[in-house]
Amino acid sequence: MSRTQSTMVGLGTIAPPFELPDVVTGKAVGRDDVTEGRKGLLVMFLCPHCPYVKHVEAELAHIGRDYCDRIGIVAISSNDVVAYPDDSPEEMRKQAERLGFPFPYLYDETQEVAREYDAACTPDLFLFDADMKLVYRGQLDDSRPRRKDFGNELPVTGKDLRAAIDAVLTGKRPDPNQTFGVGCNIKWKE
Repeated sequence: MSRTQSTMVGLGTIAPPFELPDVVTGKAVGRDDVTEGRKGLLVMFLCPHCPYVKHVEAELAHIGRDYCDRIGIVAISSNDVVAYPDDSPEEMRKQAERLGFPFPYLYDETQEVAREYDAACTPDLFLFDADMKLVYRGQLDDSRPRRKDFGNELPVTGKDLRAAIDAVLTGKRPDPNQTFGVGCNIKWKE
């Protein structure tokens, strides 16, 4: 497991548009499809096999259920599925169905969307306001999966991301002092 930090893209960056297939429905889903009538956008780069994602995936599903009627939410997997078949669209679909993801789970086969967002790890979280300006990027919370040489036993709460979403929903700016996210590196194609 390679421990990689998020790139902490500059606040104010505009959310790049995308259109990718949803692994559950098979339909193409675009940025504007999920934001229509909502107060912002949460883009989460995930994958099925990553221990960091496994550690927080239930909380991400809860966040989806708590907020998807007020903010657009998508998950995207951009990993190289030839080298990492556990991250295939079929495995993504199984993950989404097992957890009851209430948001689209999109497959970025070309990895172009991950590159446009400057995603570096899984999970990598990007929250945009209603103007599609980046207002939060970083960790879900302070919890880390326990490993022999790092990690902790803190509970997964989603407190950092939830606070940022709550700020966006009330028309406020999230605290700009944000902690980078940590996860497995995105598995880039050679």
